[in-house]
Amino acid sequence: MNYEKPINEGDILDVKIESTGAKGDGIAKIDNFVIIVPNVKEGDEVKIKITRVLNKMAFGEVVGDEEDTQNESEEETPIDNPKPEVVEEEEVPVDNPEETETEEKAEE
Repeated sequence: MNYEKPINEGDILDVKIESTGAKGDGIAKIDNFVIIVPNVKEGDEVKIKITRVLNKMAFGEVVGDEEDTQNESEEETPIDNPKPEVVEEEEVPVDNPEETETEEKAEE
């Protein structure tokens, strides 16, 4: 049976998660066409983007509205001046040989 699917890859939809599957993913339906959505719970009303469409079902991921998406991208921007990593000090050879000789004599 070859029929027109009610959704296409890339579609953005508002759905209500009707139940959860055996692996814990959410299940939504559009015209009885099943959409699997990870990281949601039964009863959640979410905006999703369809990432893959198969013959009998599709997969989607939760996306925010345009304002939320802009805020998320701003938060993920790297900081201009990141805090430097703390590195343990190691013994570094001294460039001045006189200082090295003096230290060696002091150790003897």
